[in-house]
Amino acid sequence: MEFLNVIVAALGSFAFGAVWYMALAKPWMAASGVAVGPDGNPANSSDPKPYIMSAVSALLVAGMMRHVFATAPVDSIFDGALNGFGIGLFFISPWIMMNNGFAGRPFKLTLIDGGYATIGCTIIGAILMAF
Repeated sequence: MEFLNVIVAALGSFAFGAVWYMALAKPWMAASGVAVGPDGNPANSSDPKPYIMSAVSALLVAGMMRHVFATAPVDSIFDGALNGFGIGLFFISPWIMMNNGFAGRPFKLTLIDGGYATIGCTIIGAILMAF
């Protein structure tokens, strides 16, 4: 049952990411410098690899968060969301900021990607504790 919980949590975060990046597509493309095709979408938008890697990443994060929550006193949806928020904001987002800083990327990219990491982890944490 715990494995199903991890899958549902990963799917919740992945689905939120789809909405997040659709809403912020133009600013994200500008900040990331991704190549844009004639249709205005990223040139690699038909390549399934980024989507597969994103789903696998969400699954890995959800699995590790479940493990951490099982070894810590996290026992409510609020605690799961709060701890997920902290993981996204204080673990993942600083790493994104460091990578973007060294790559010379605009801080706006860190805000977009870090925002997704923070809210996505919040969603994972809440879903993990909902079951």
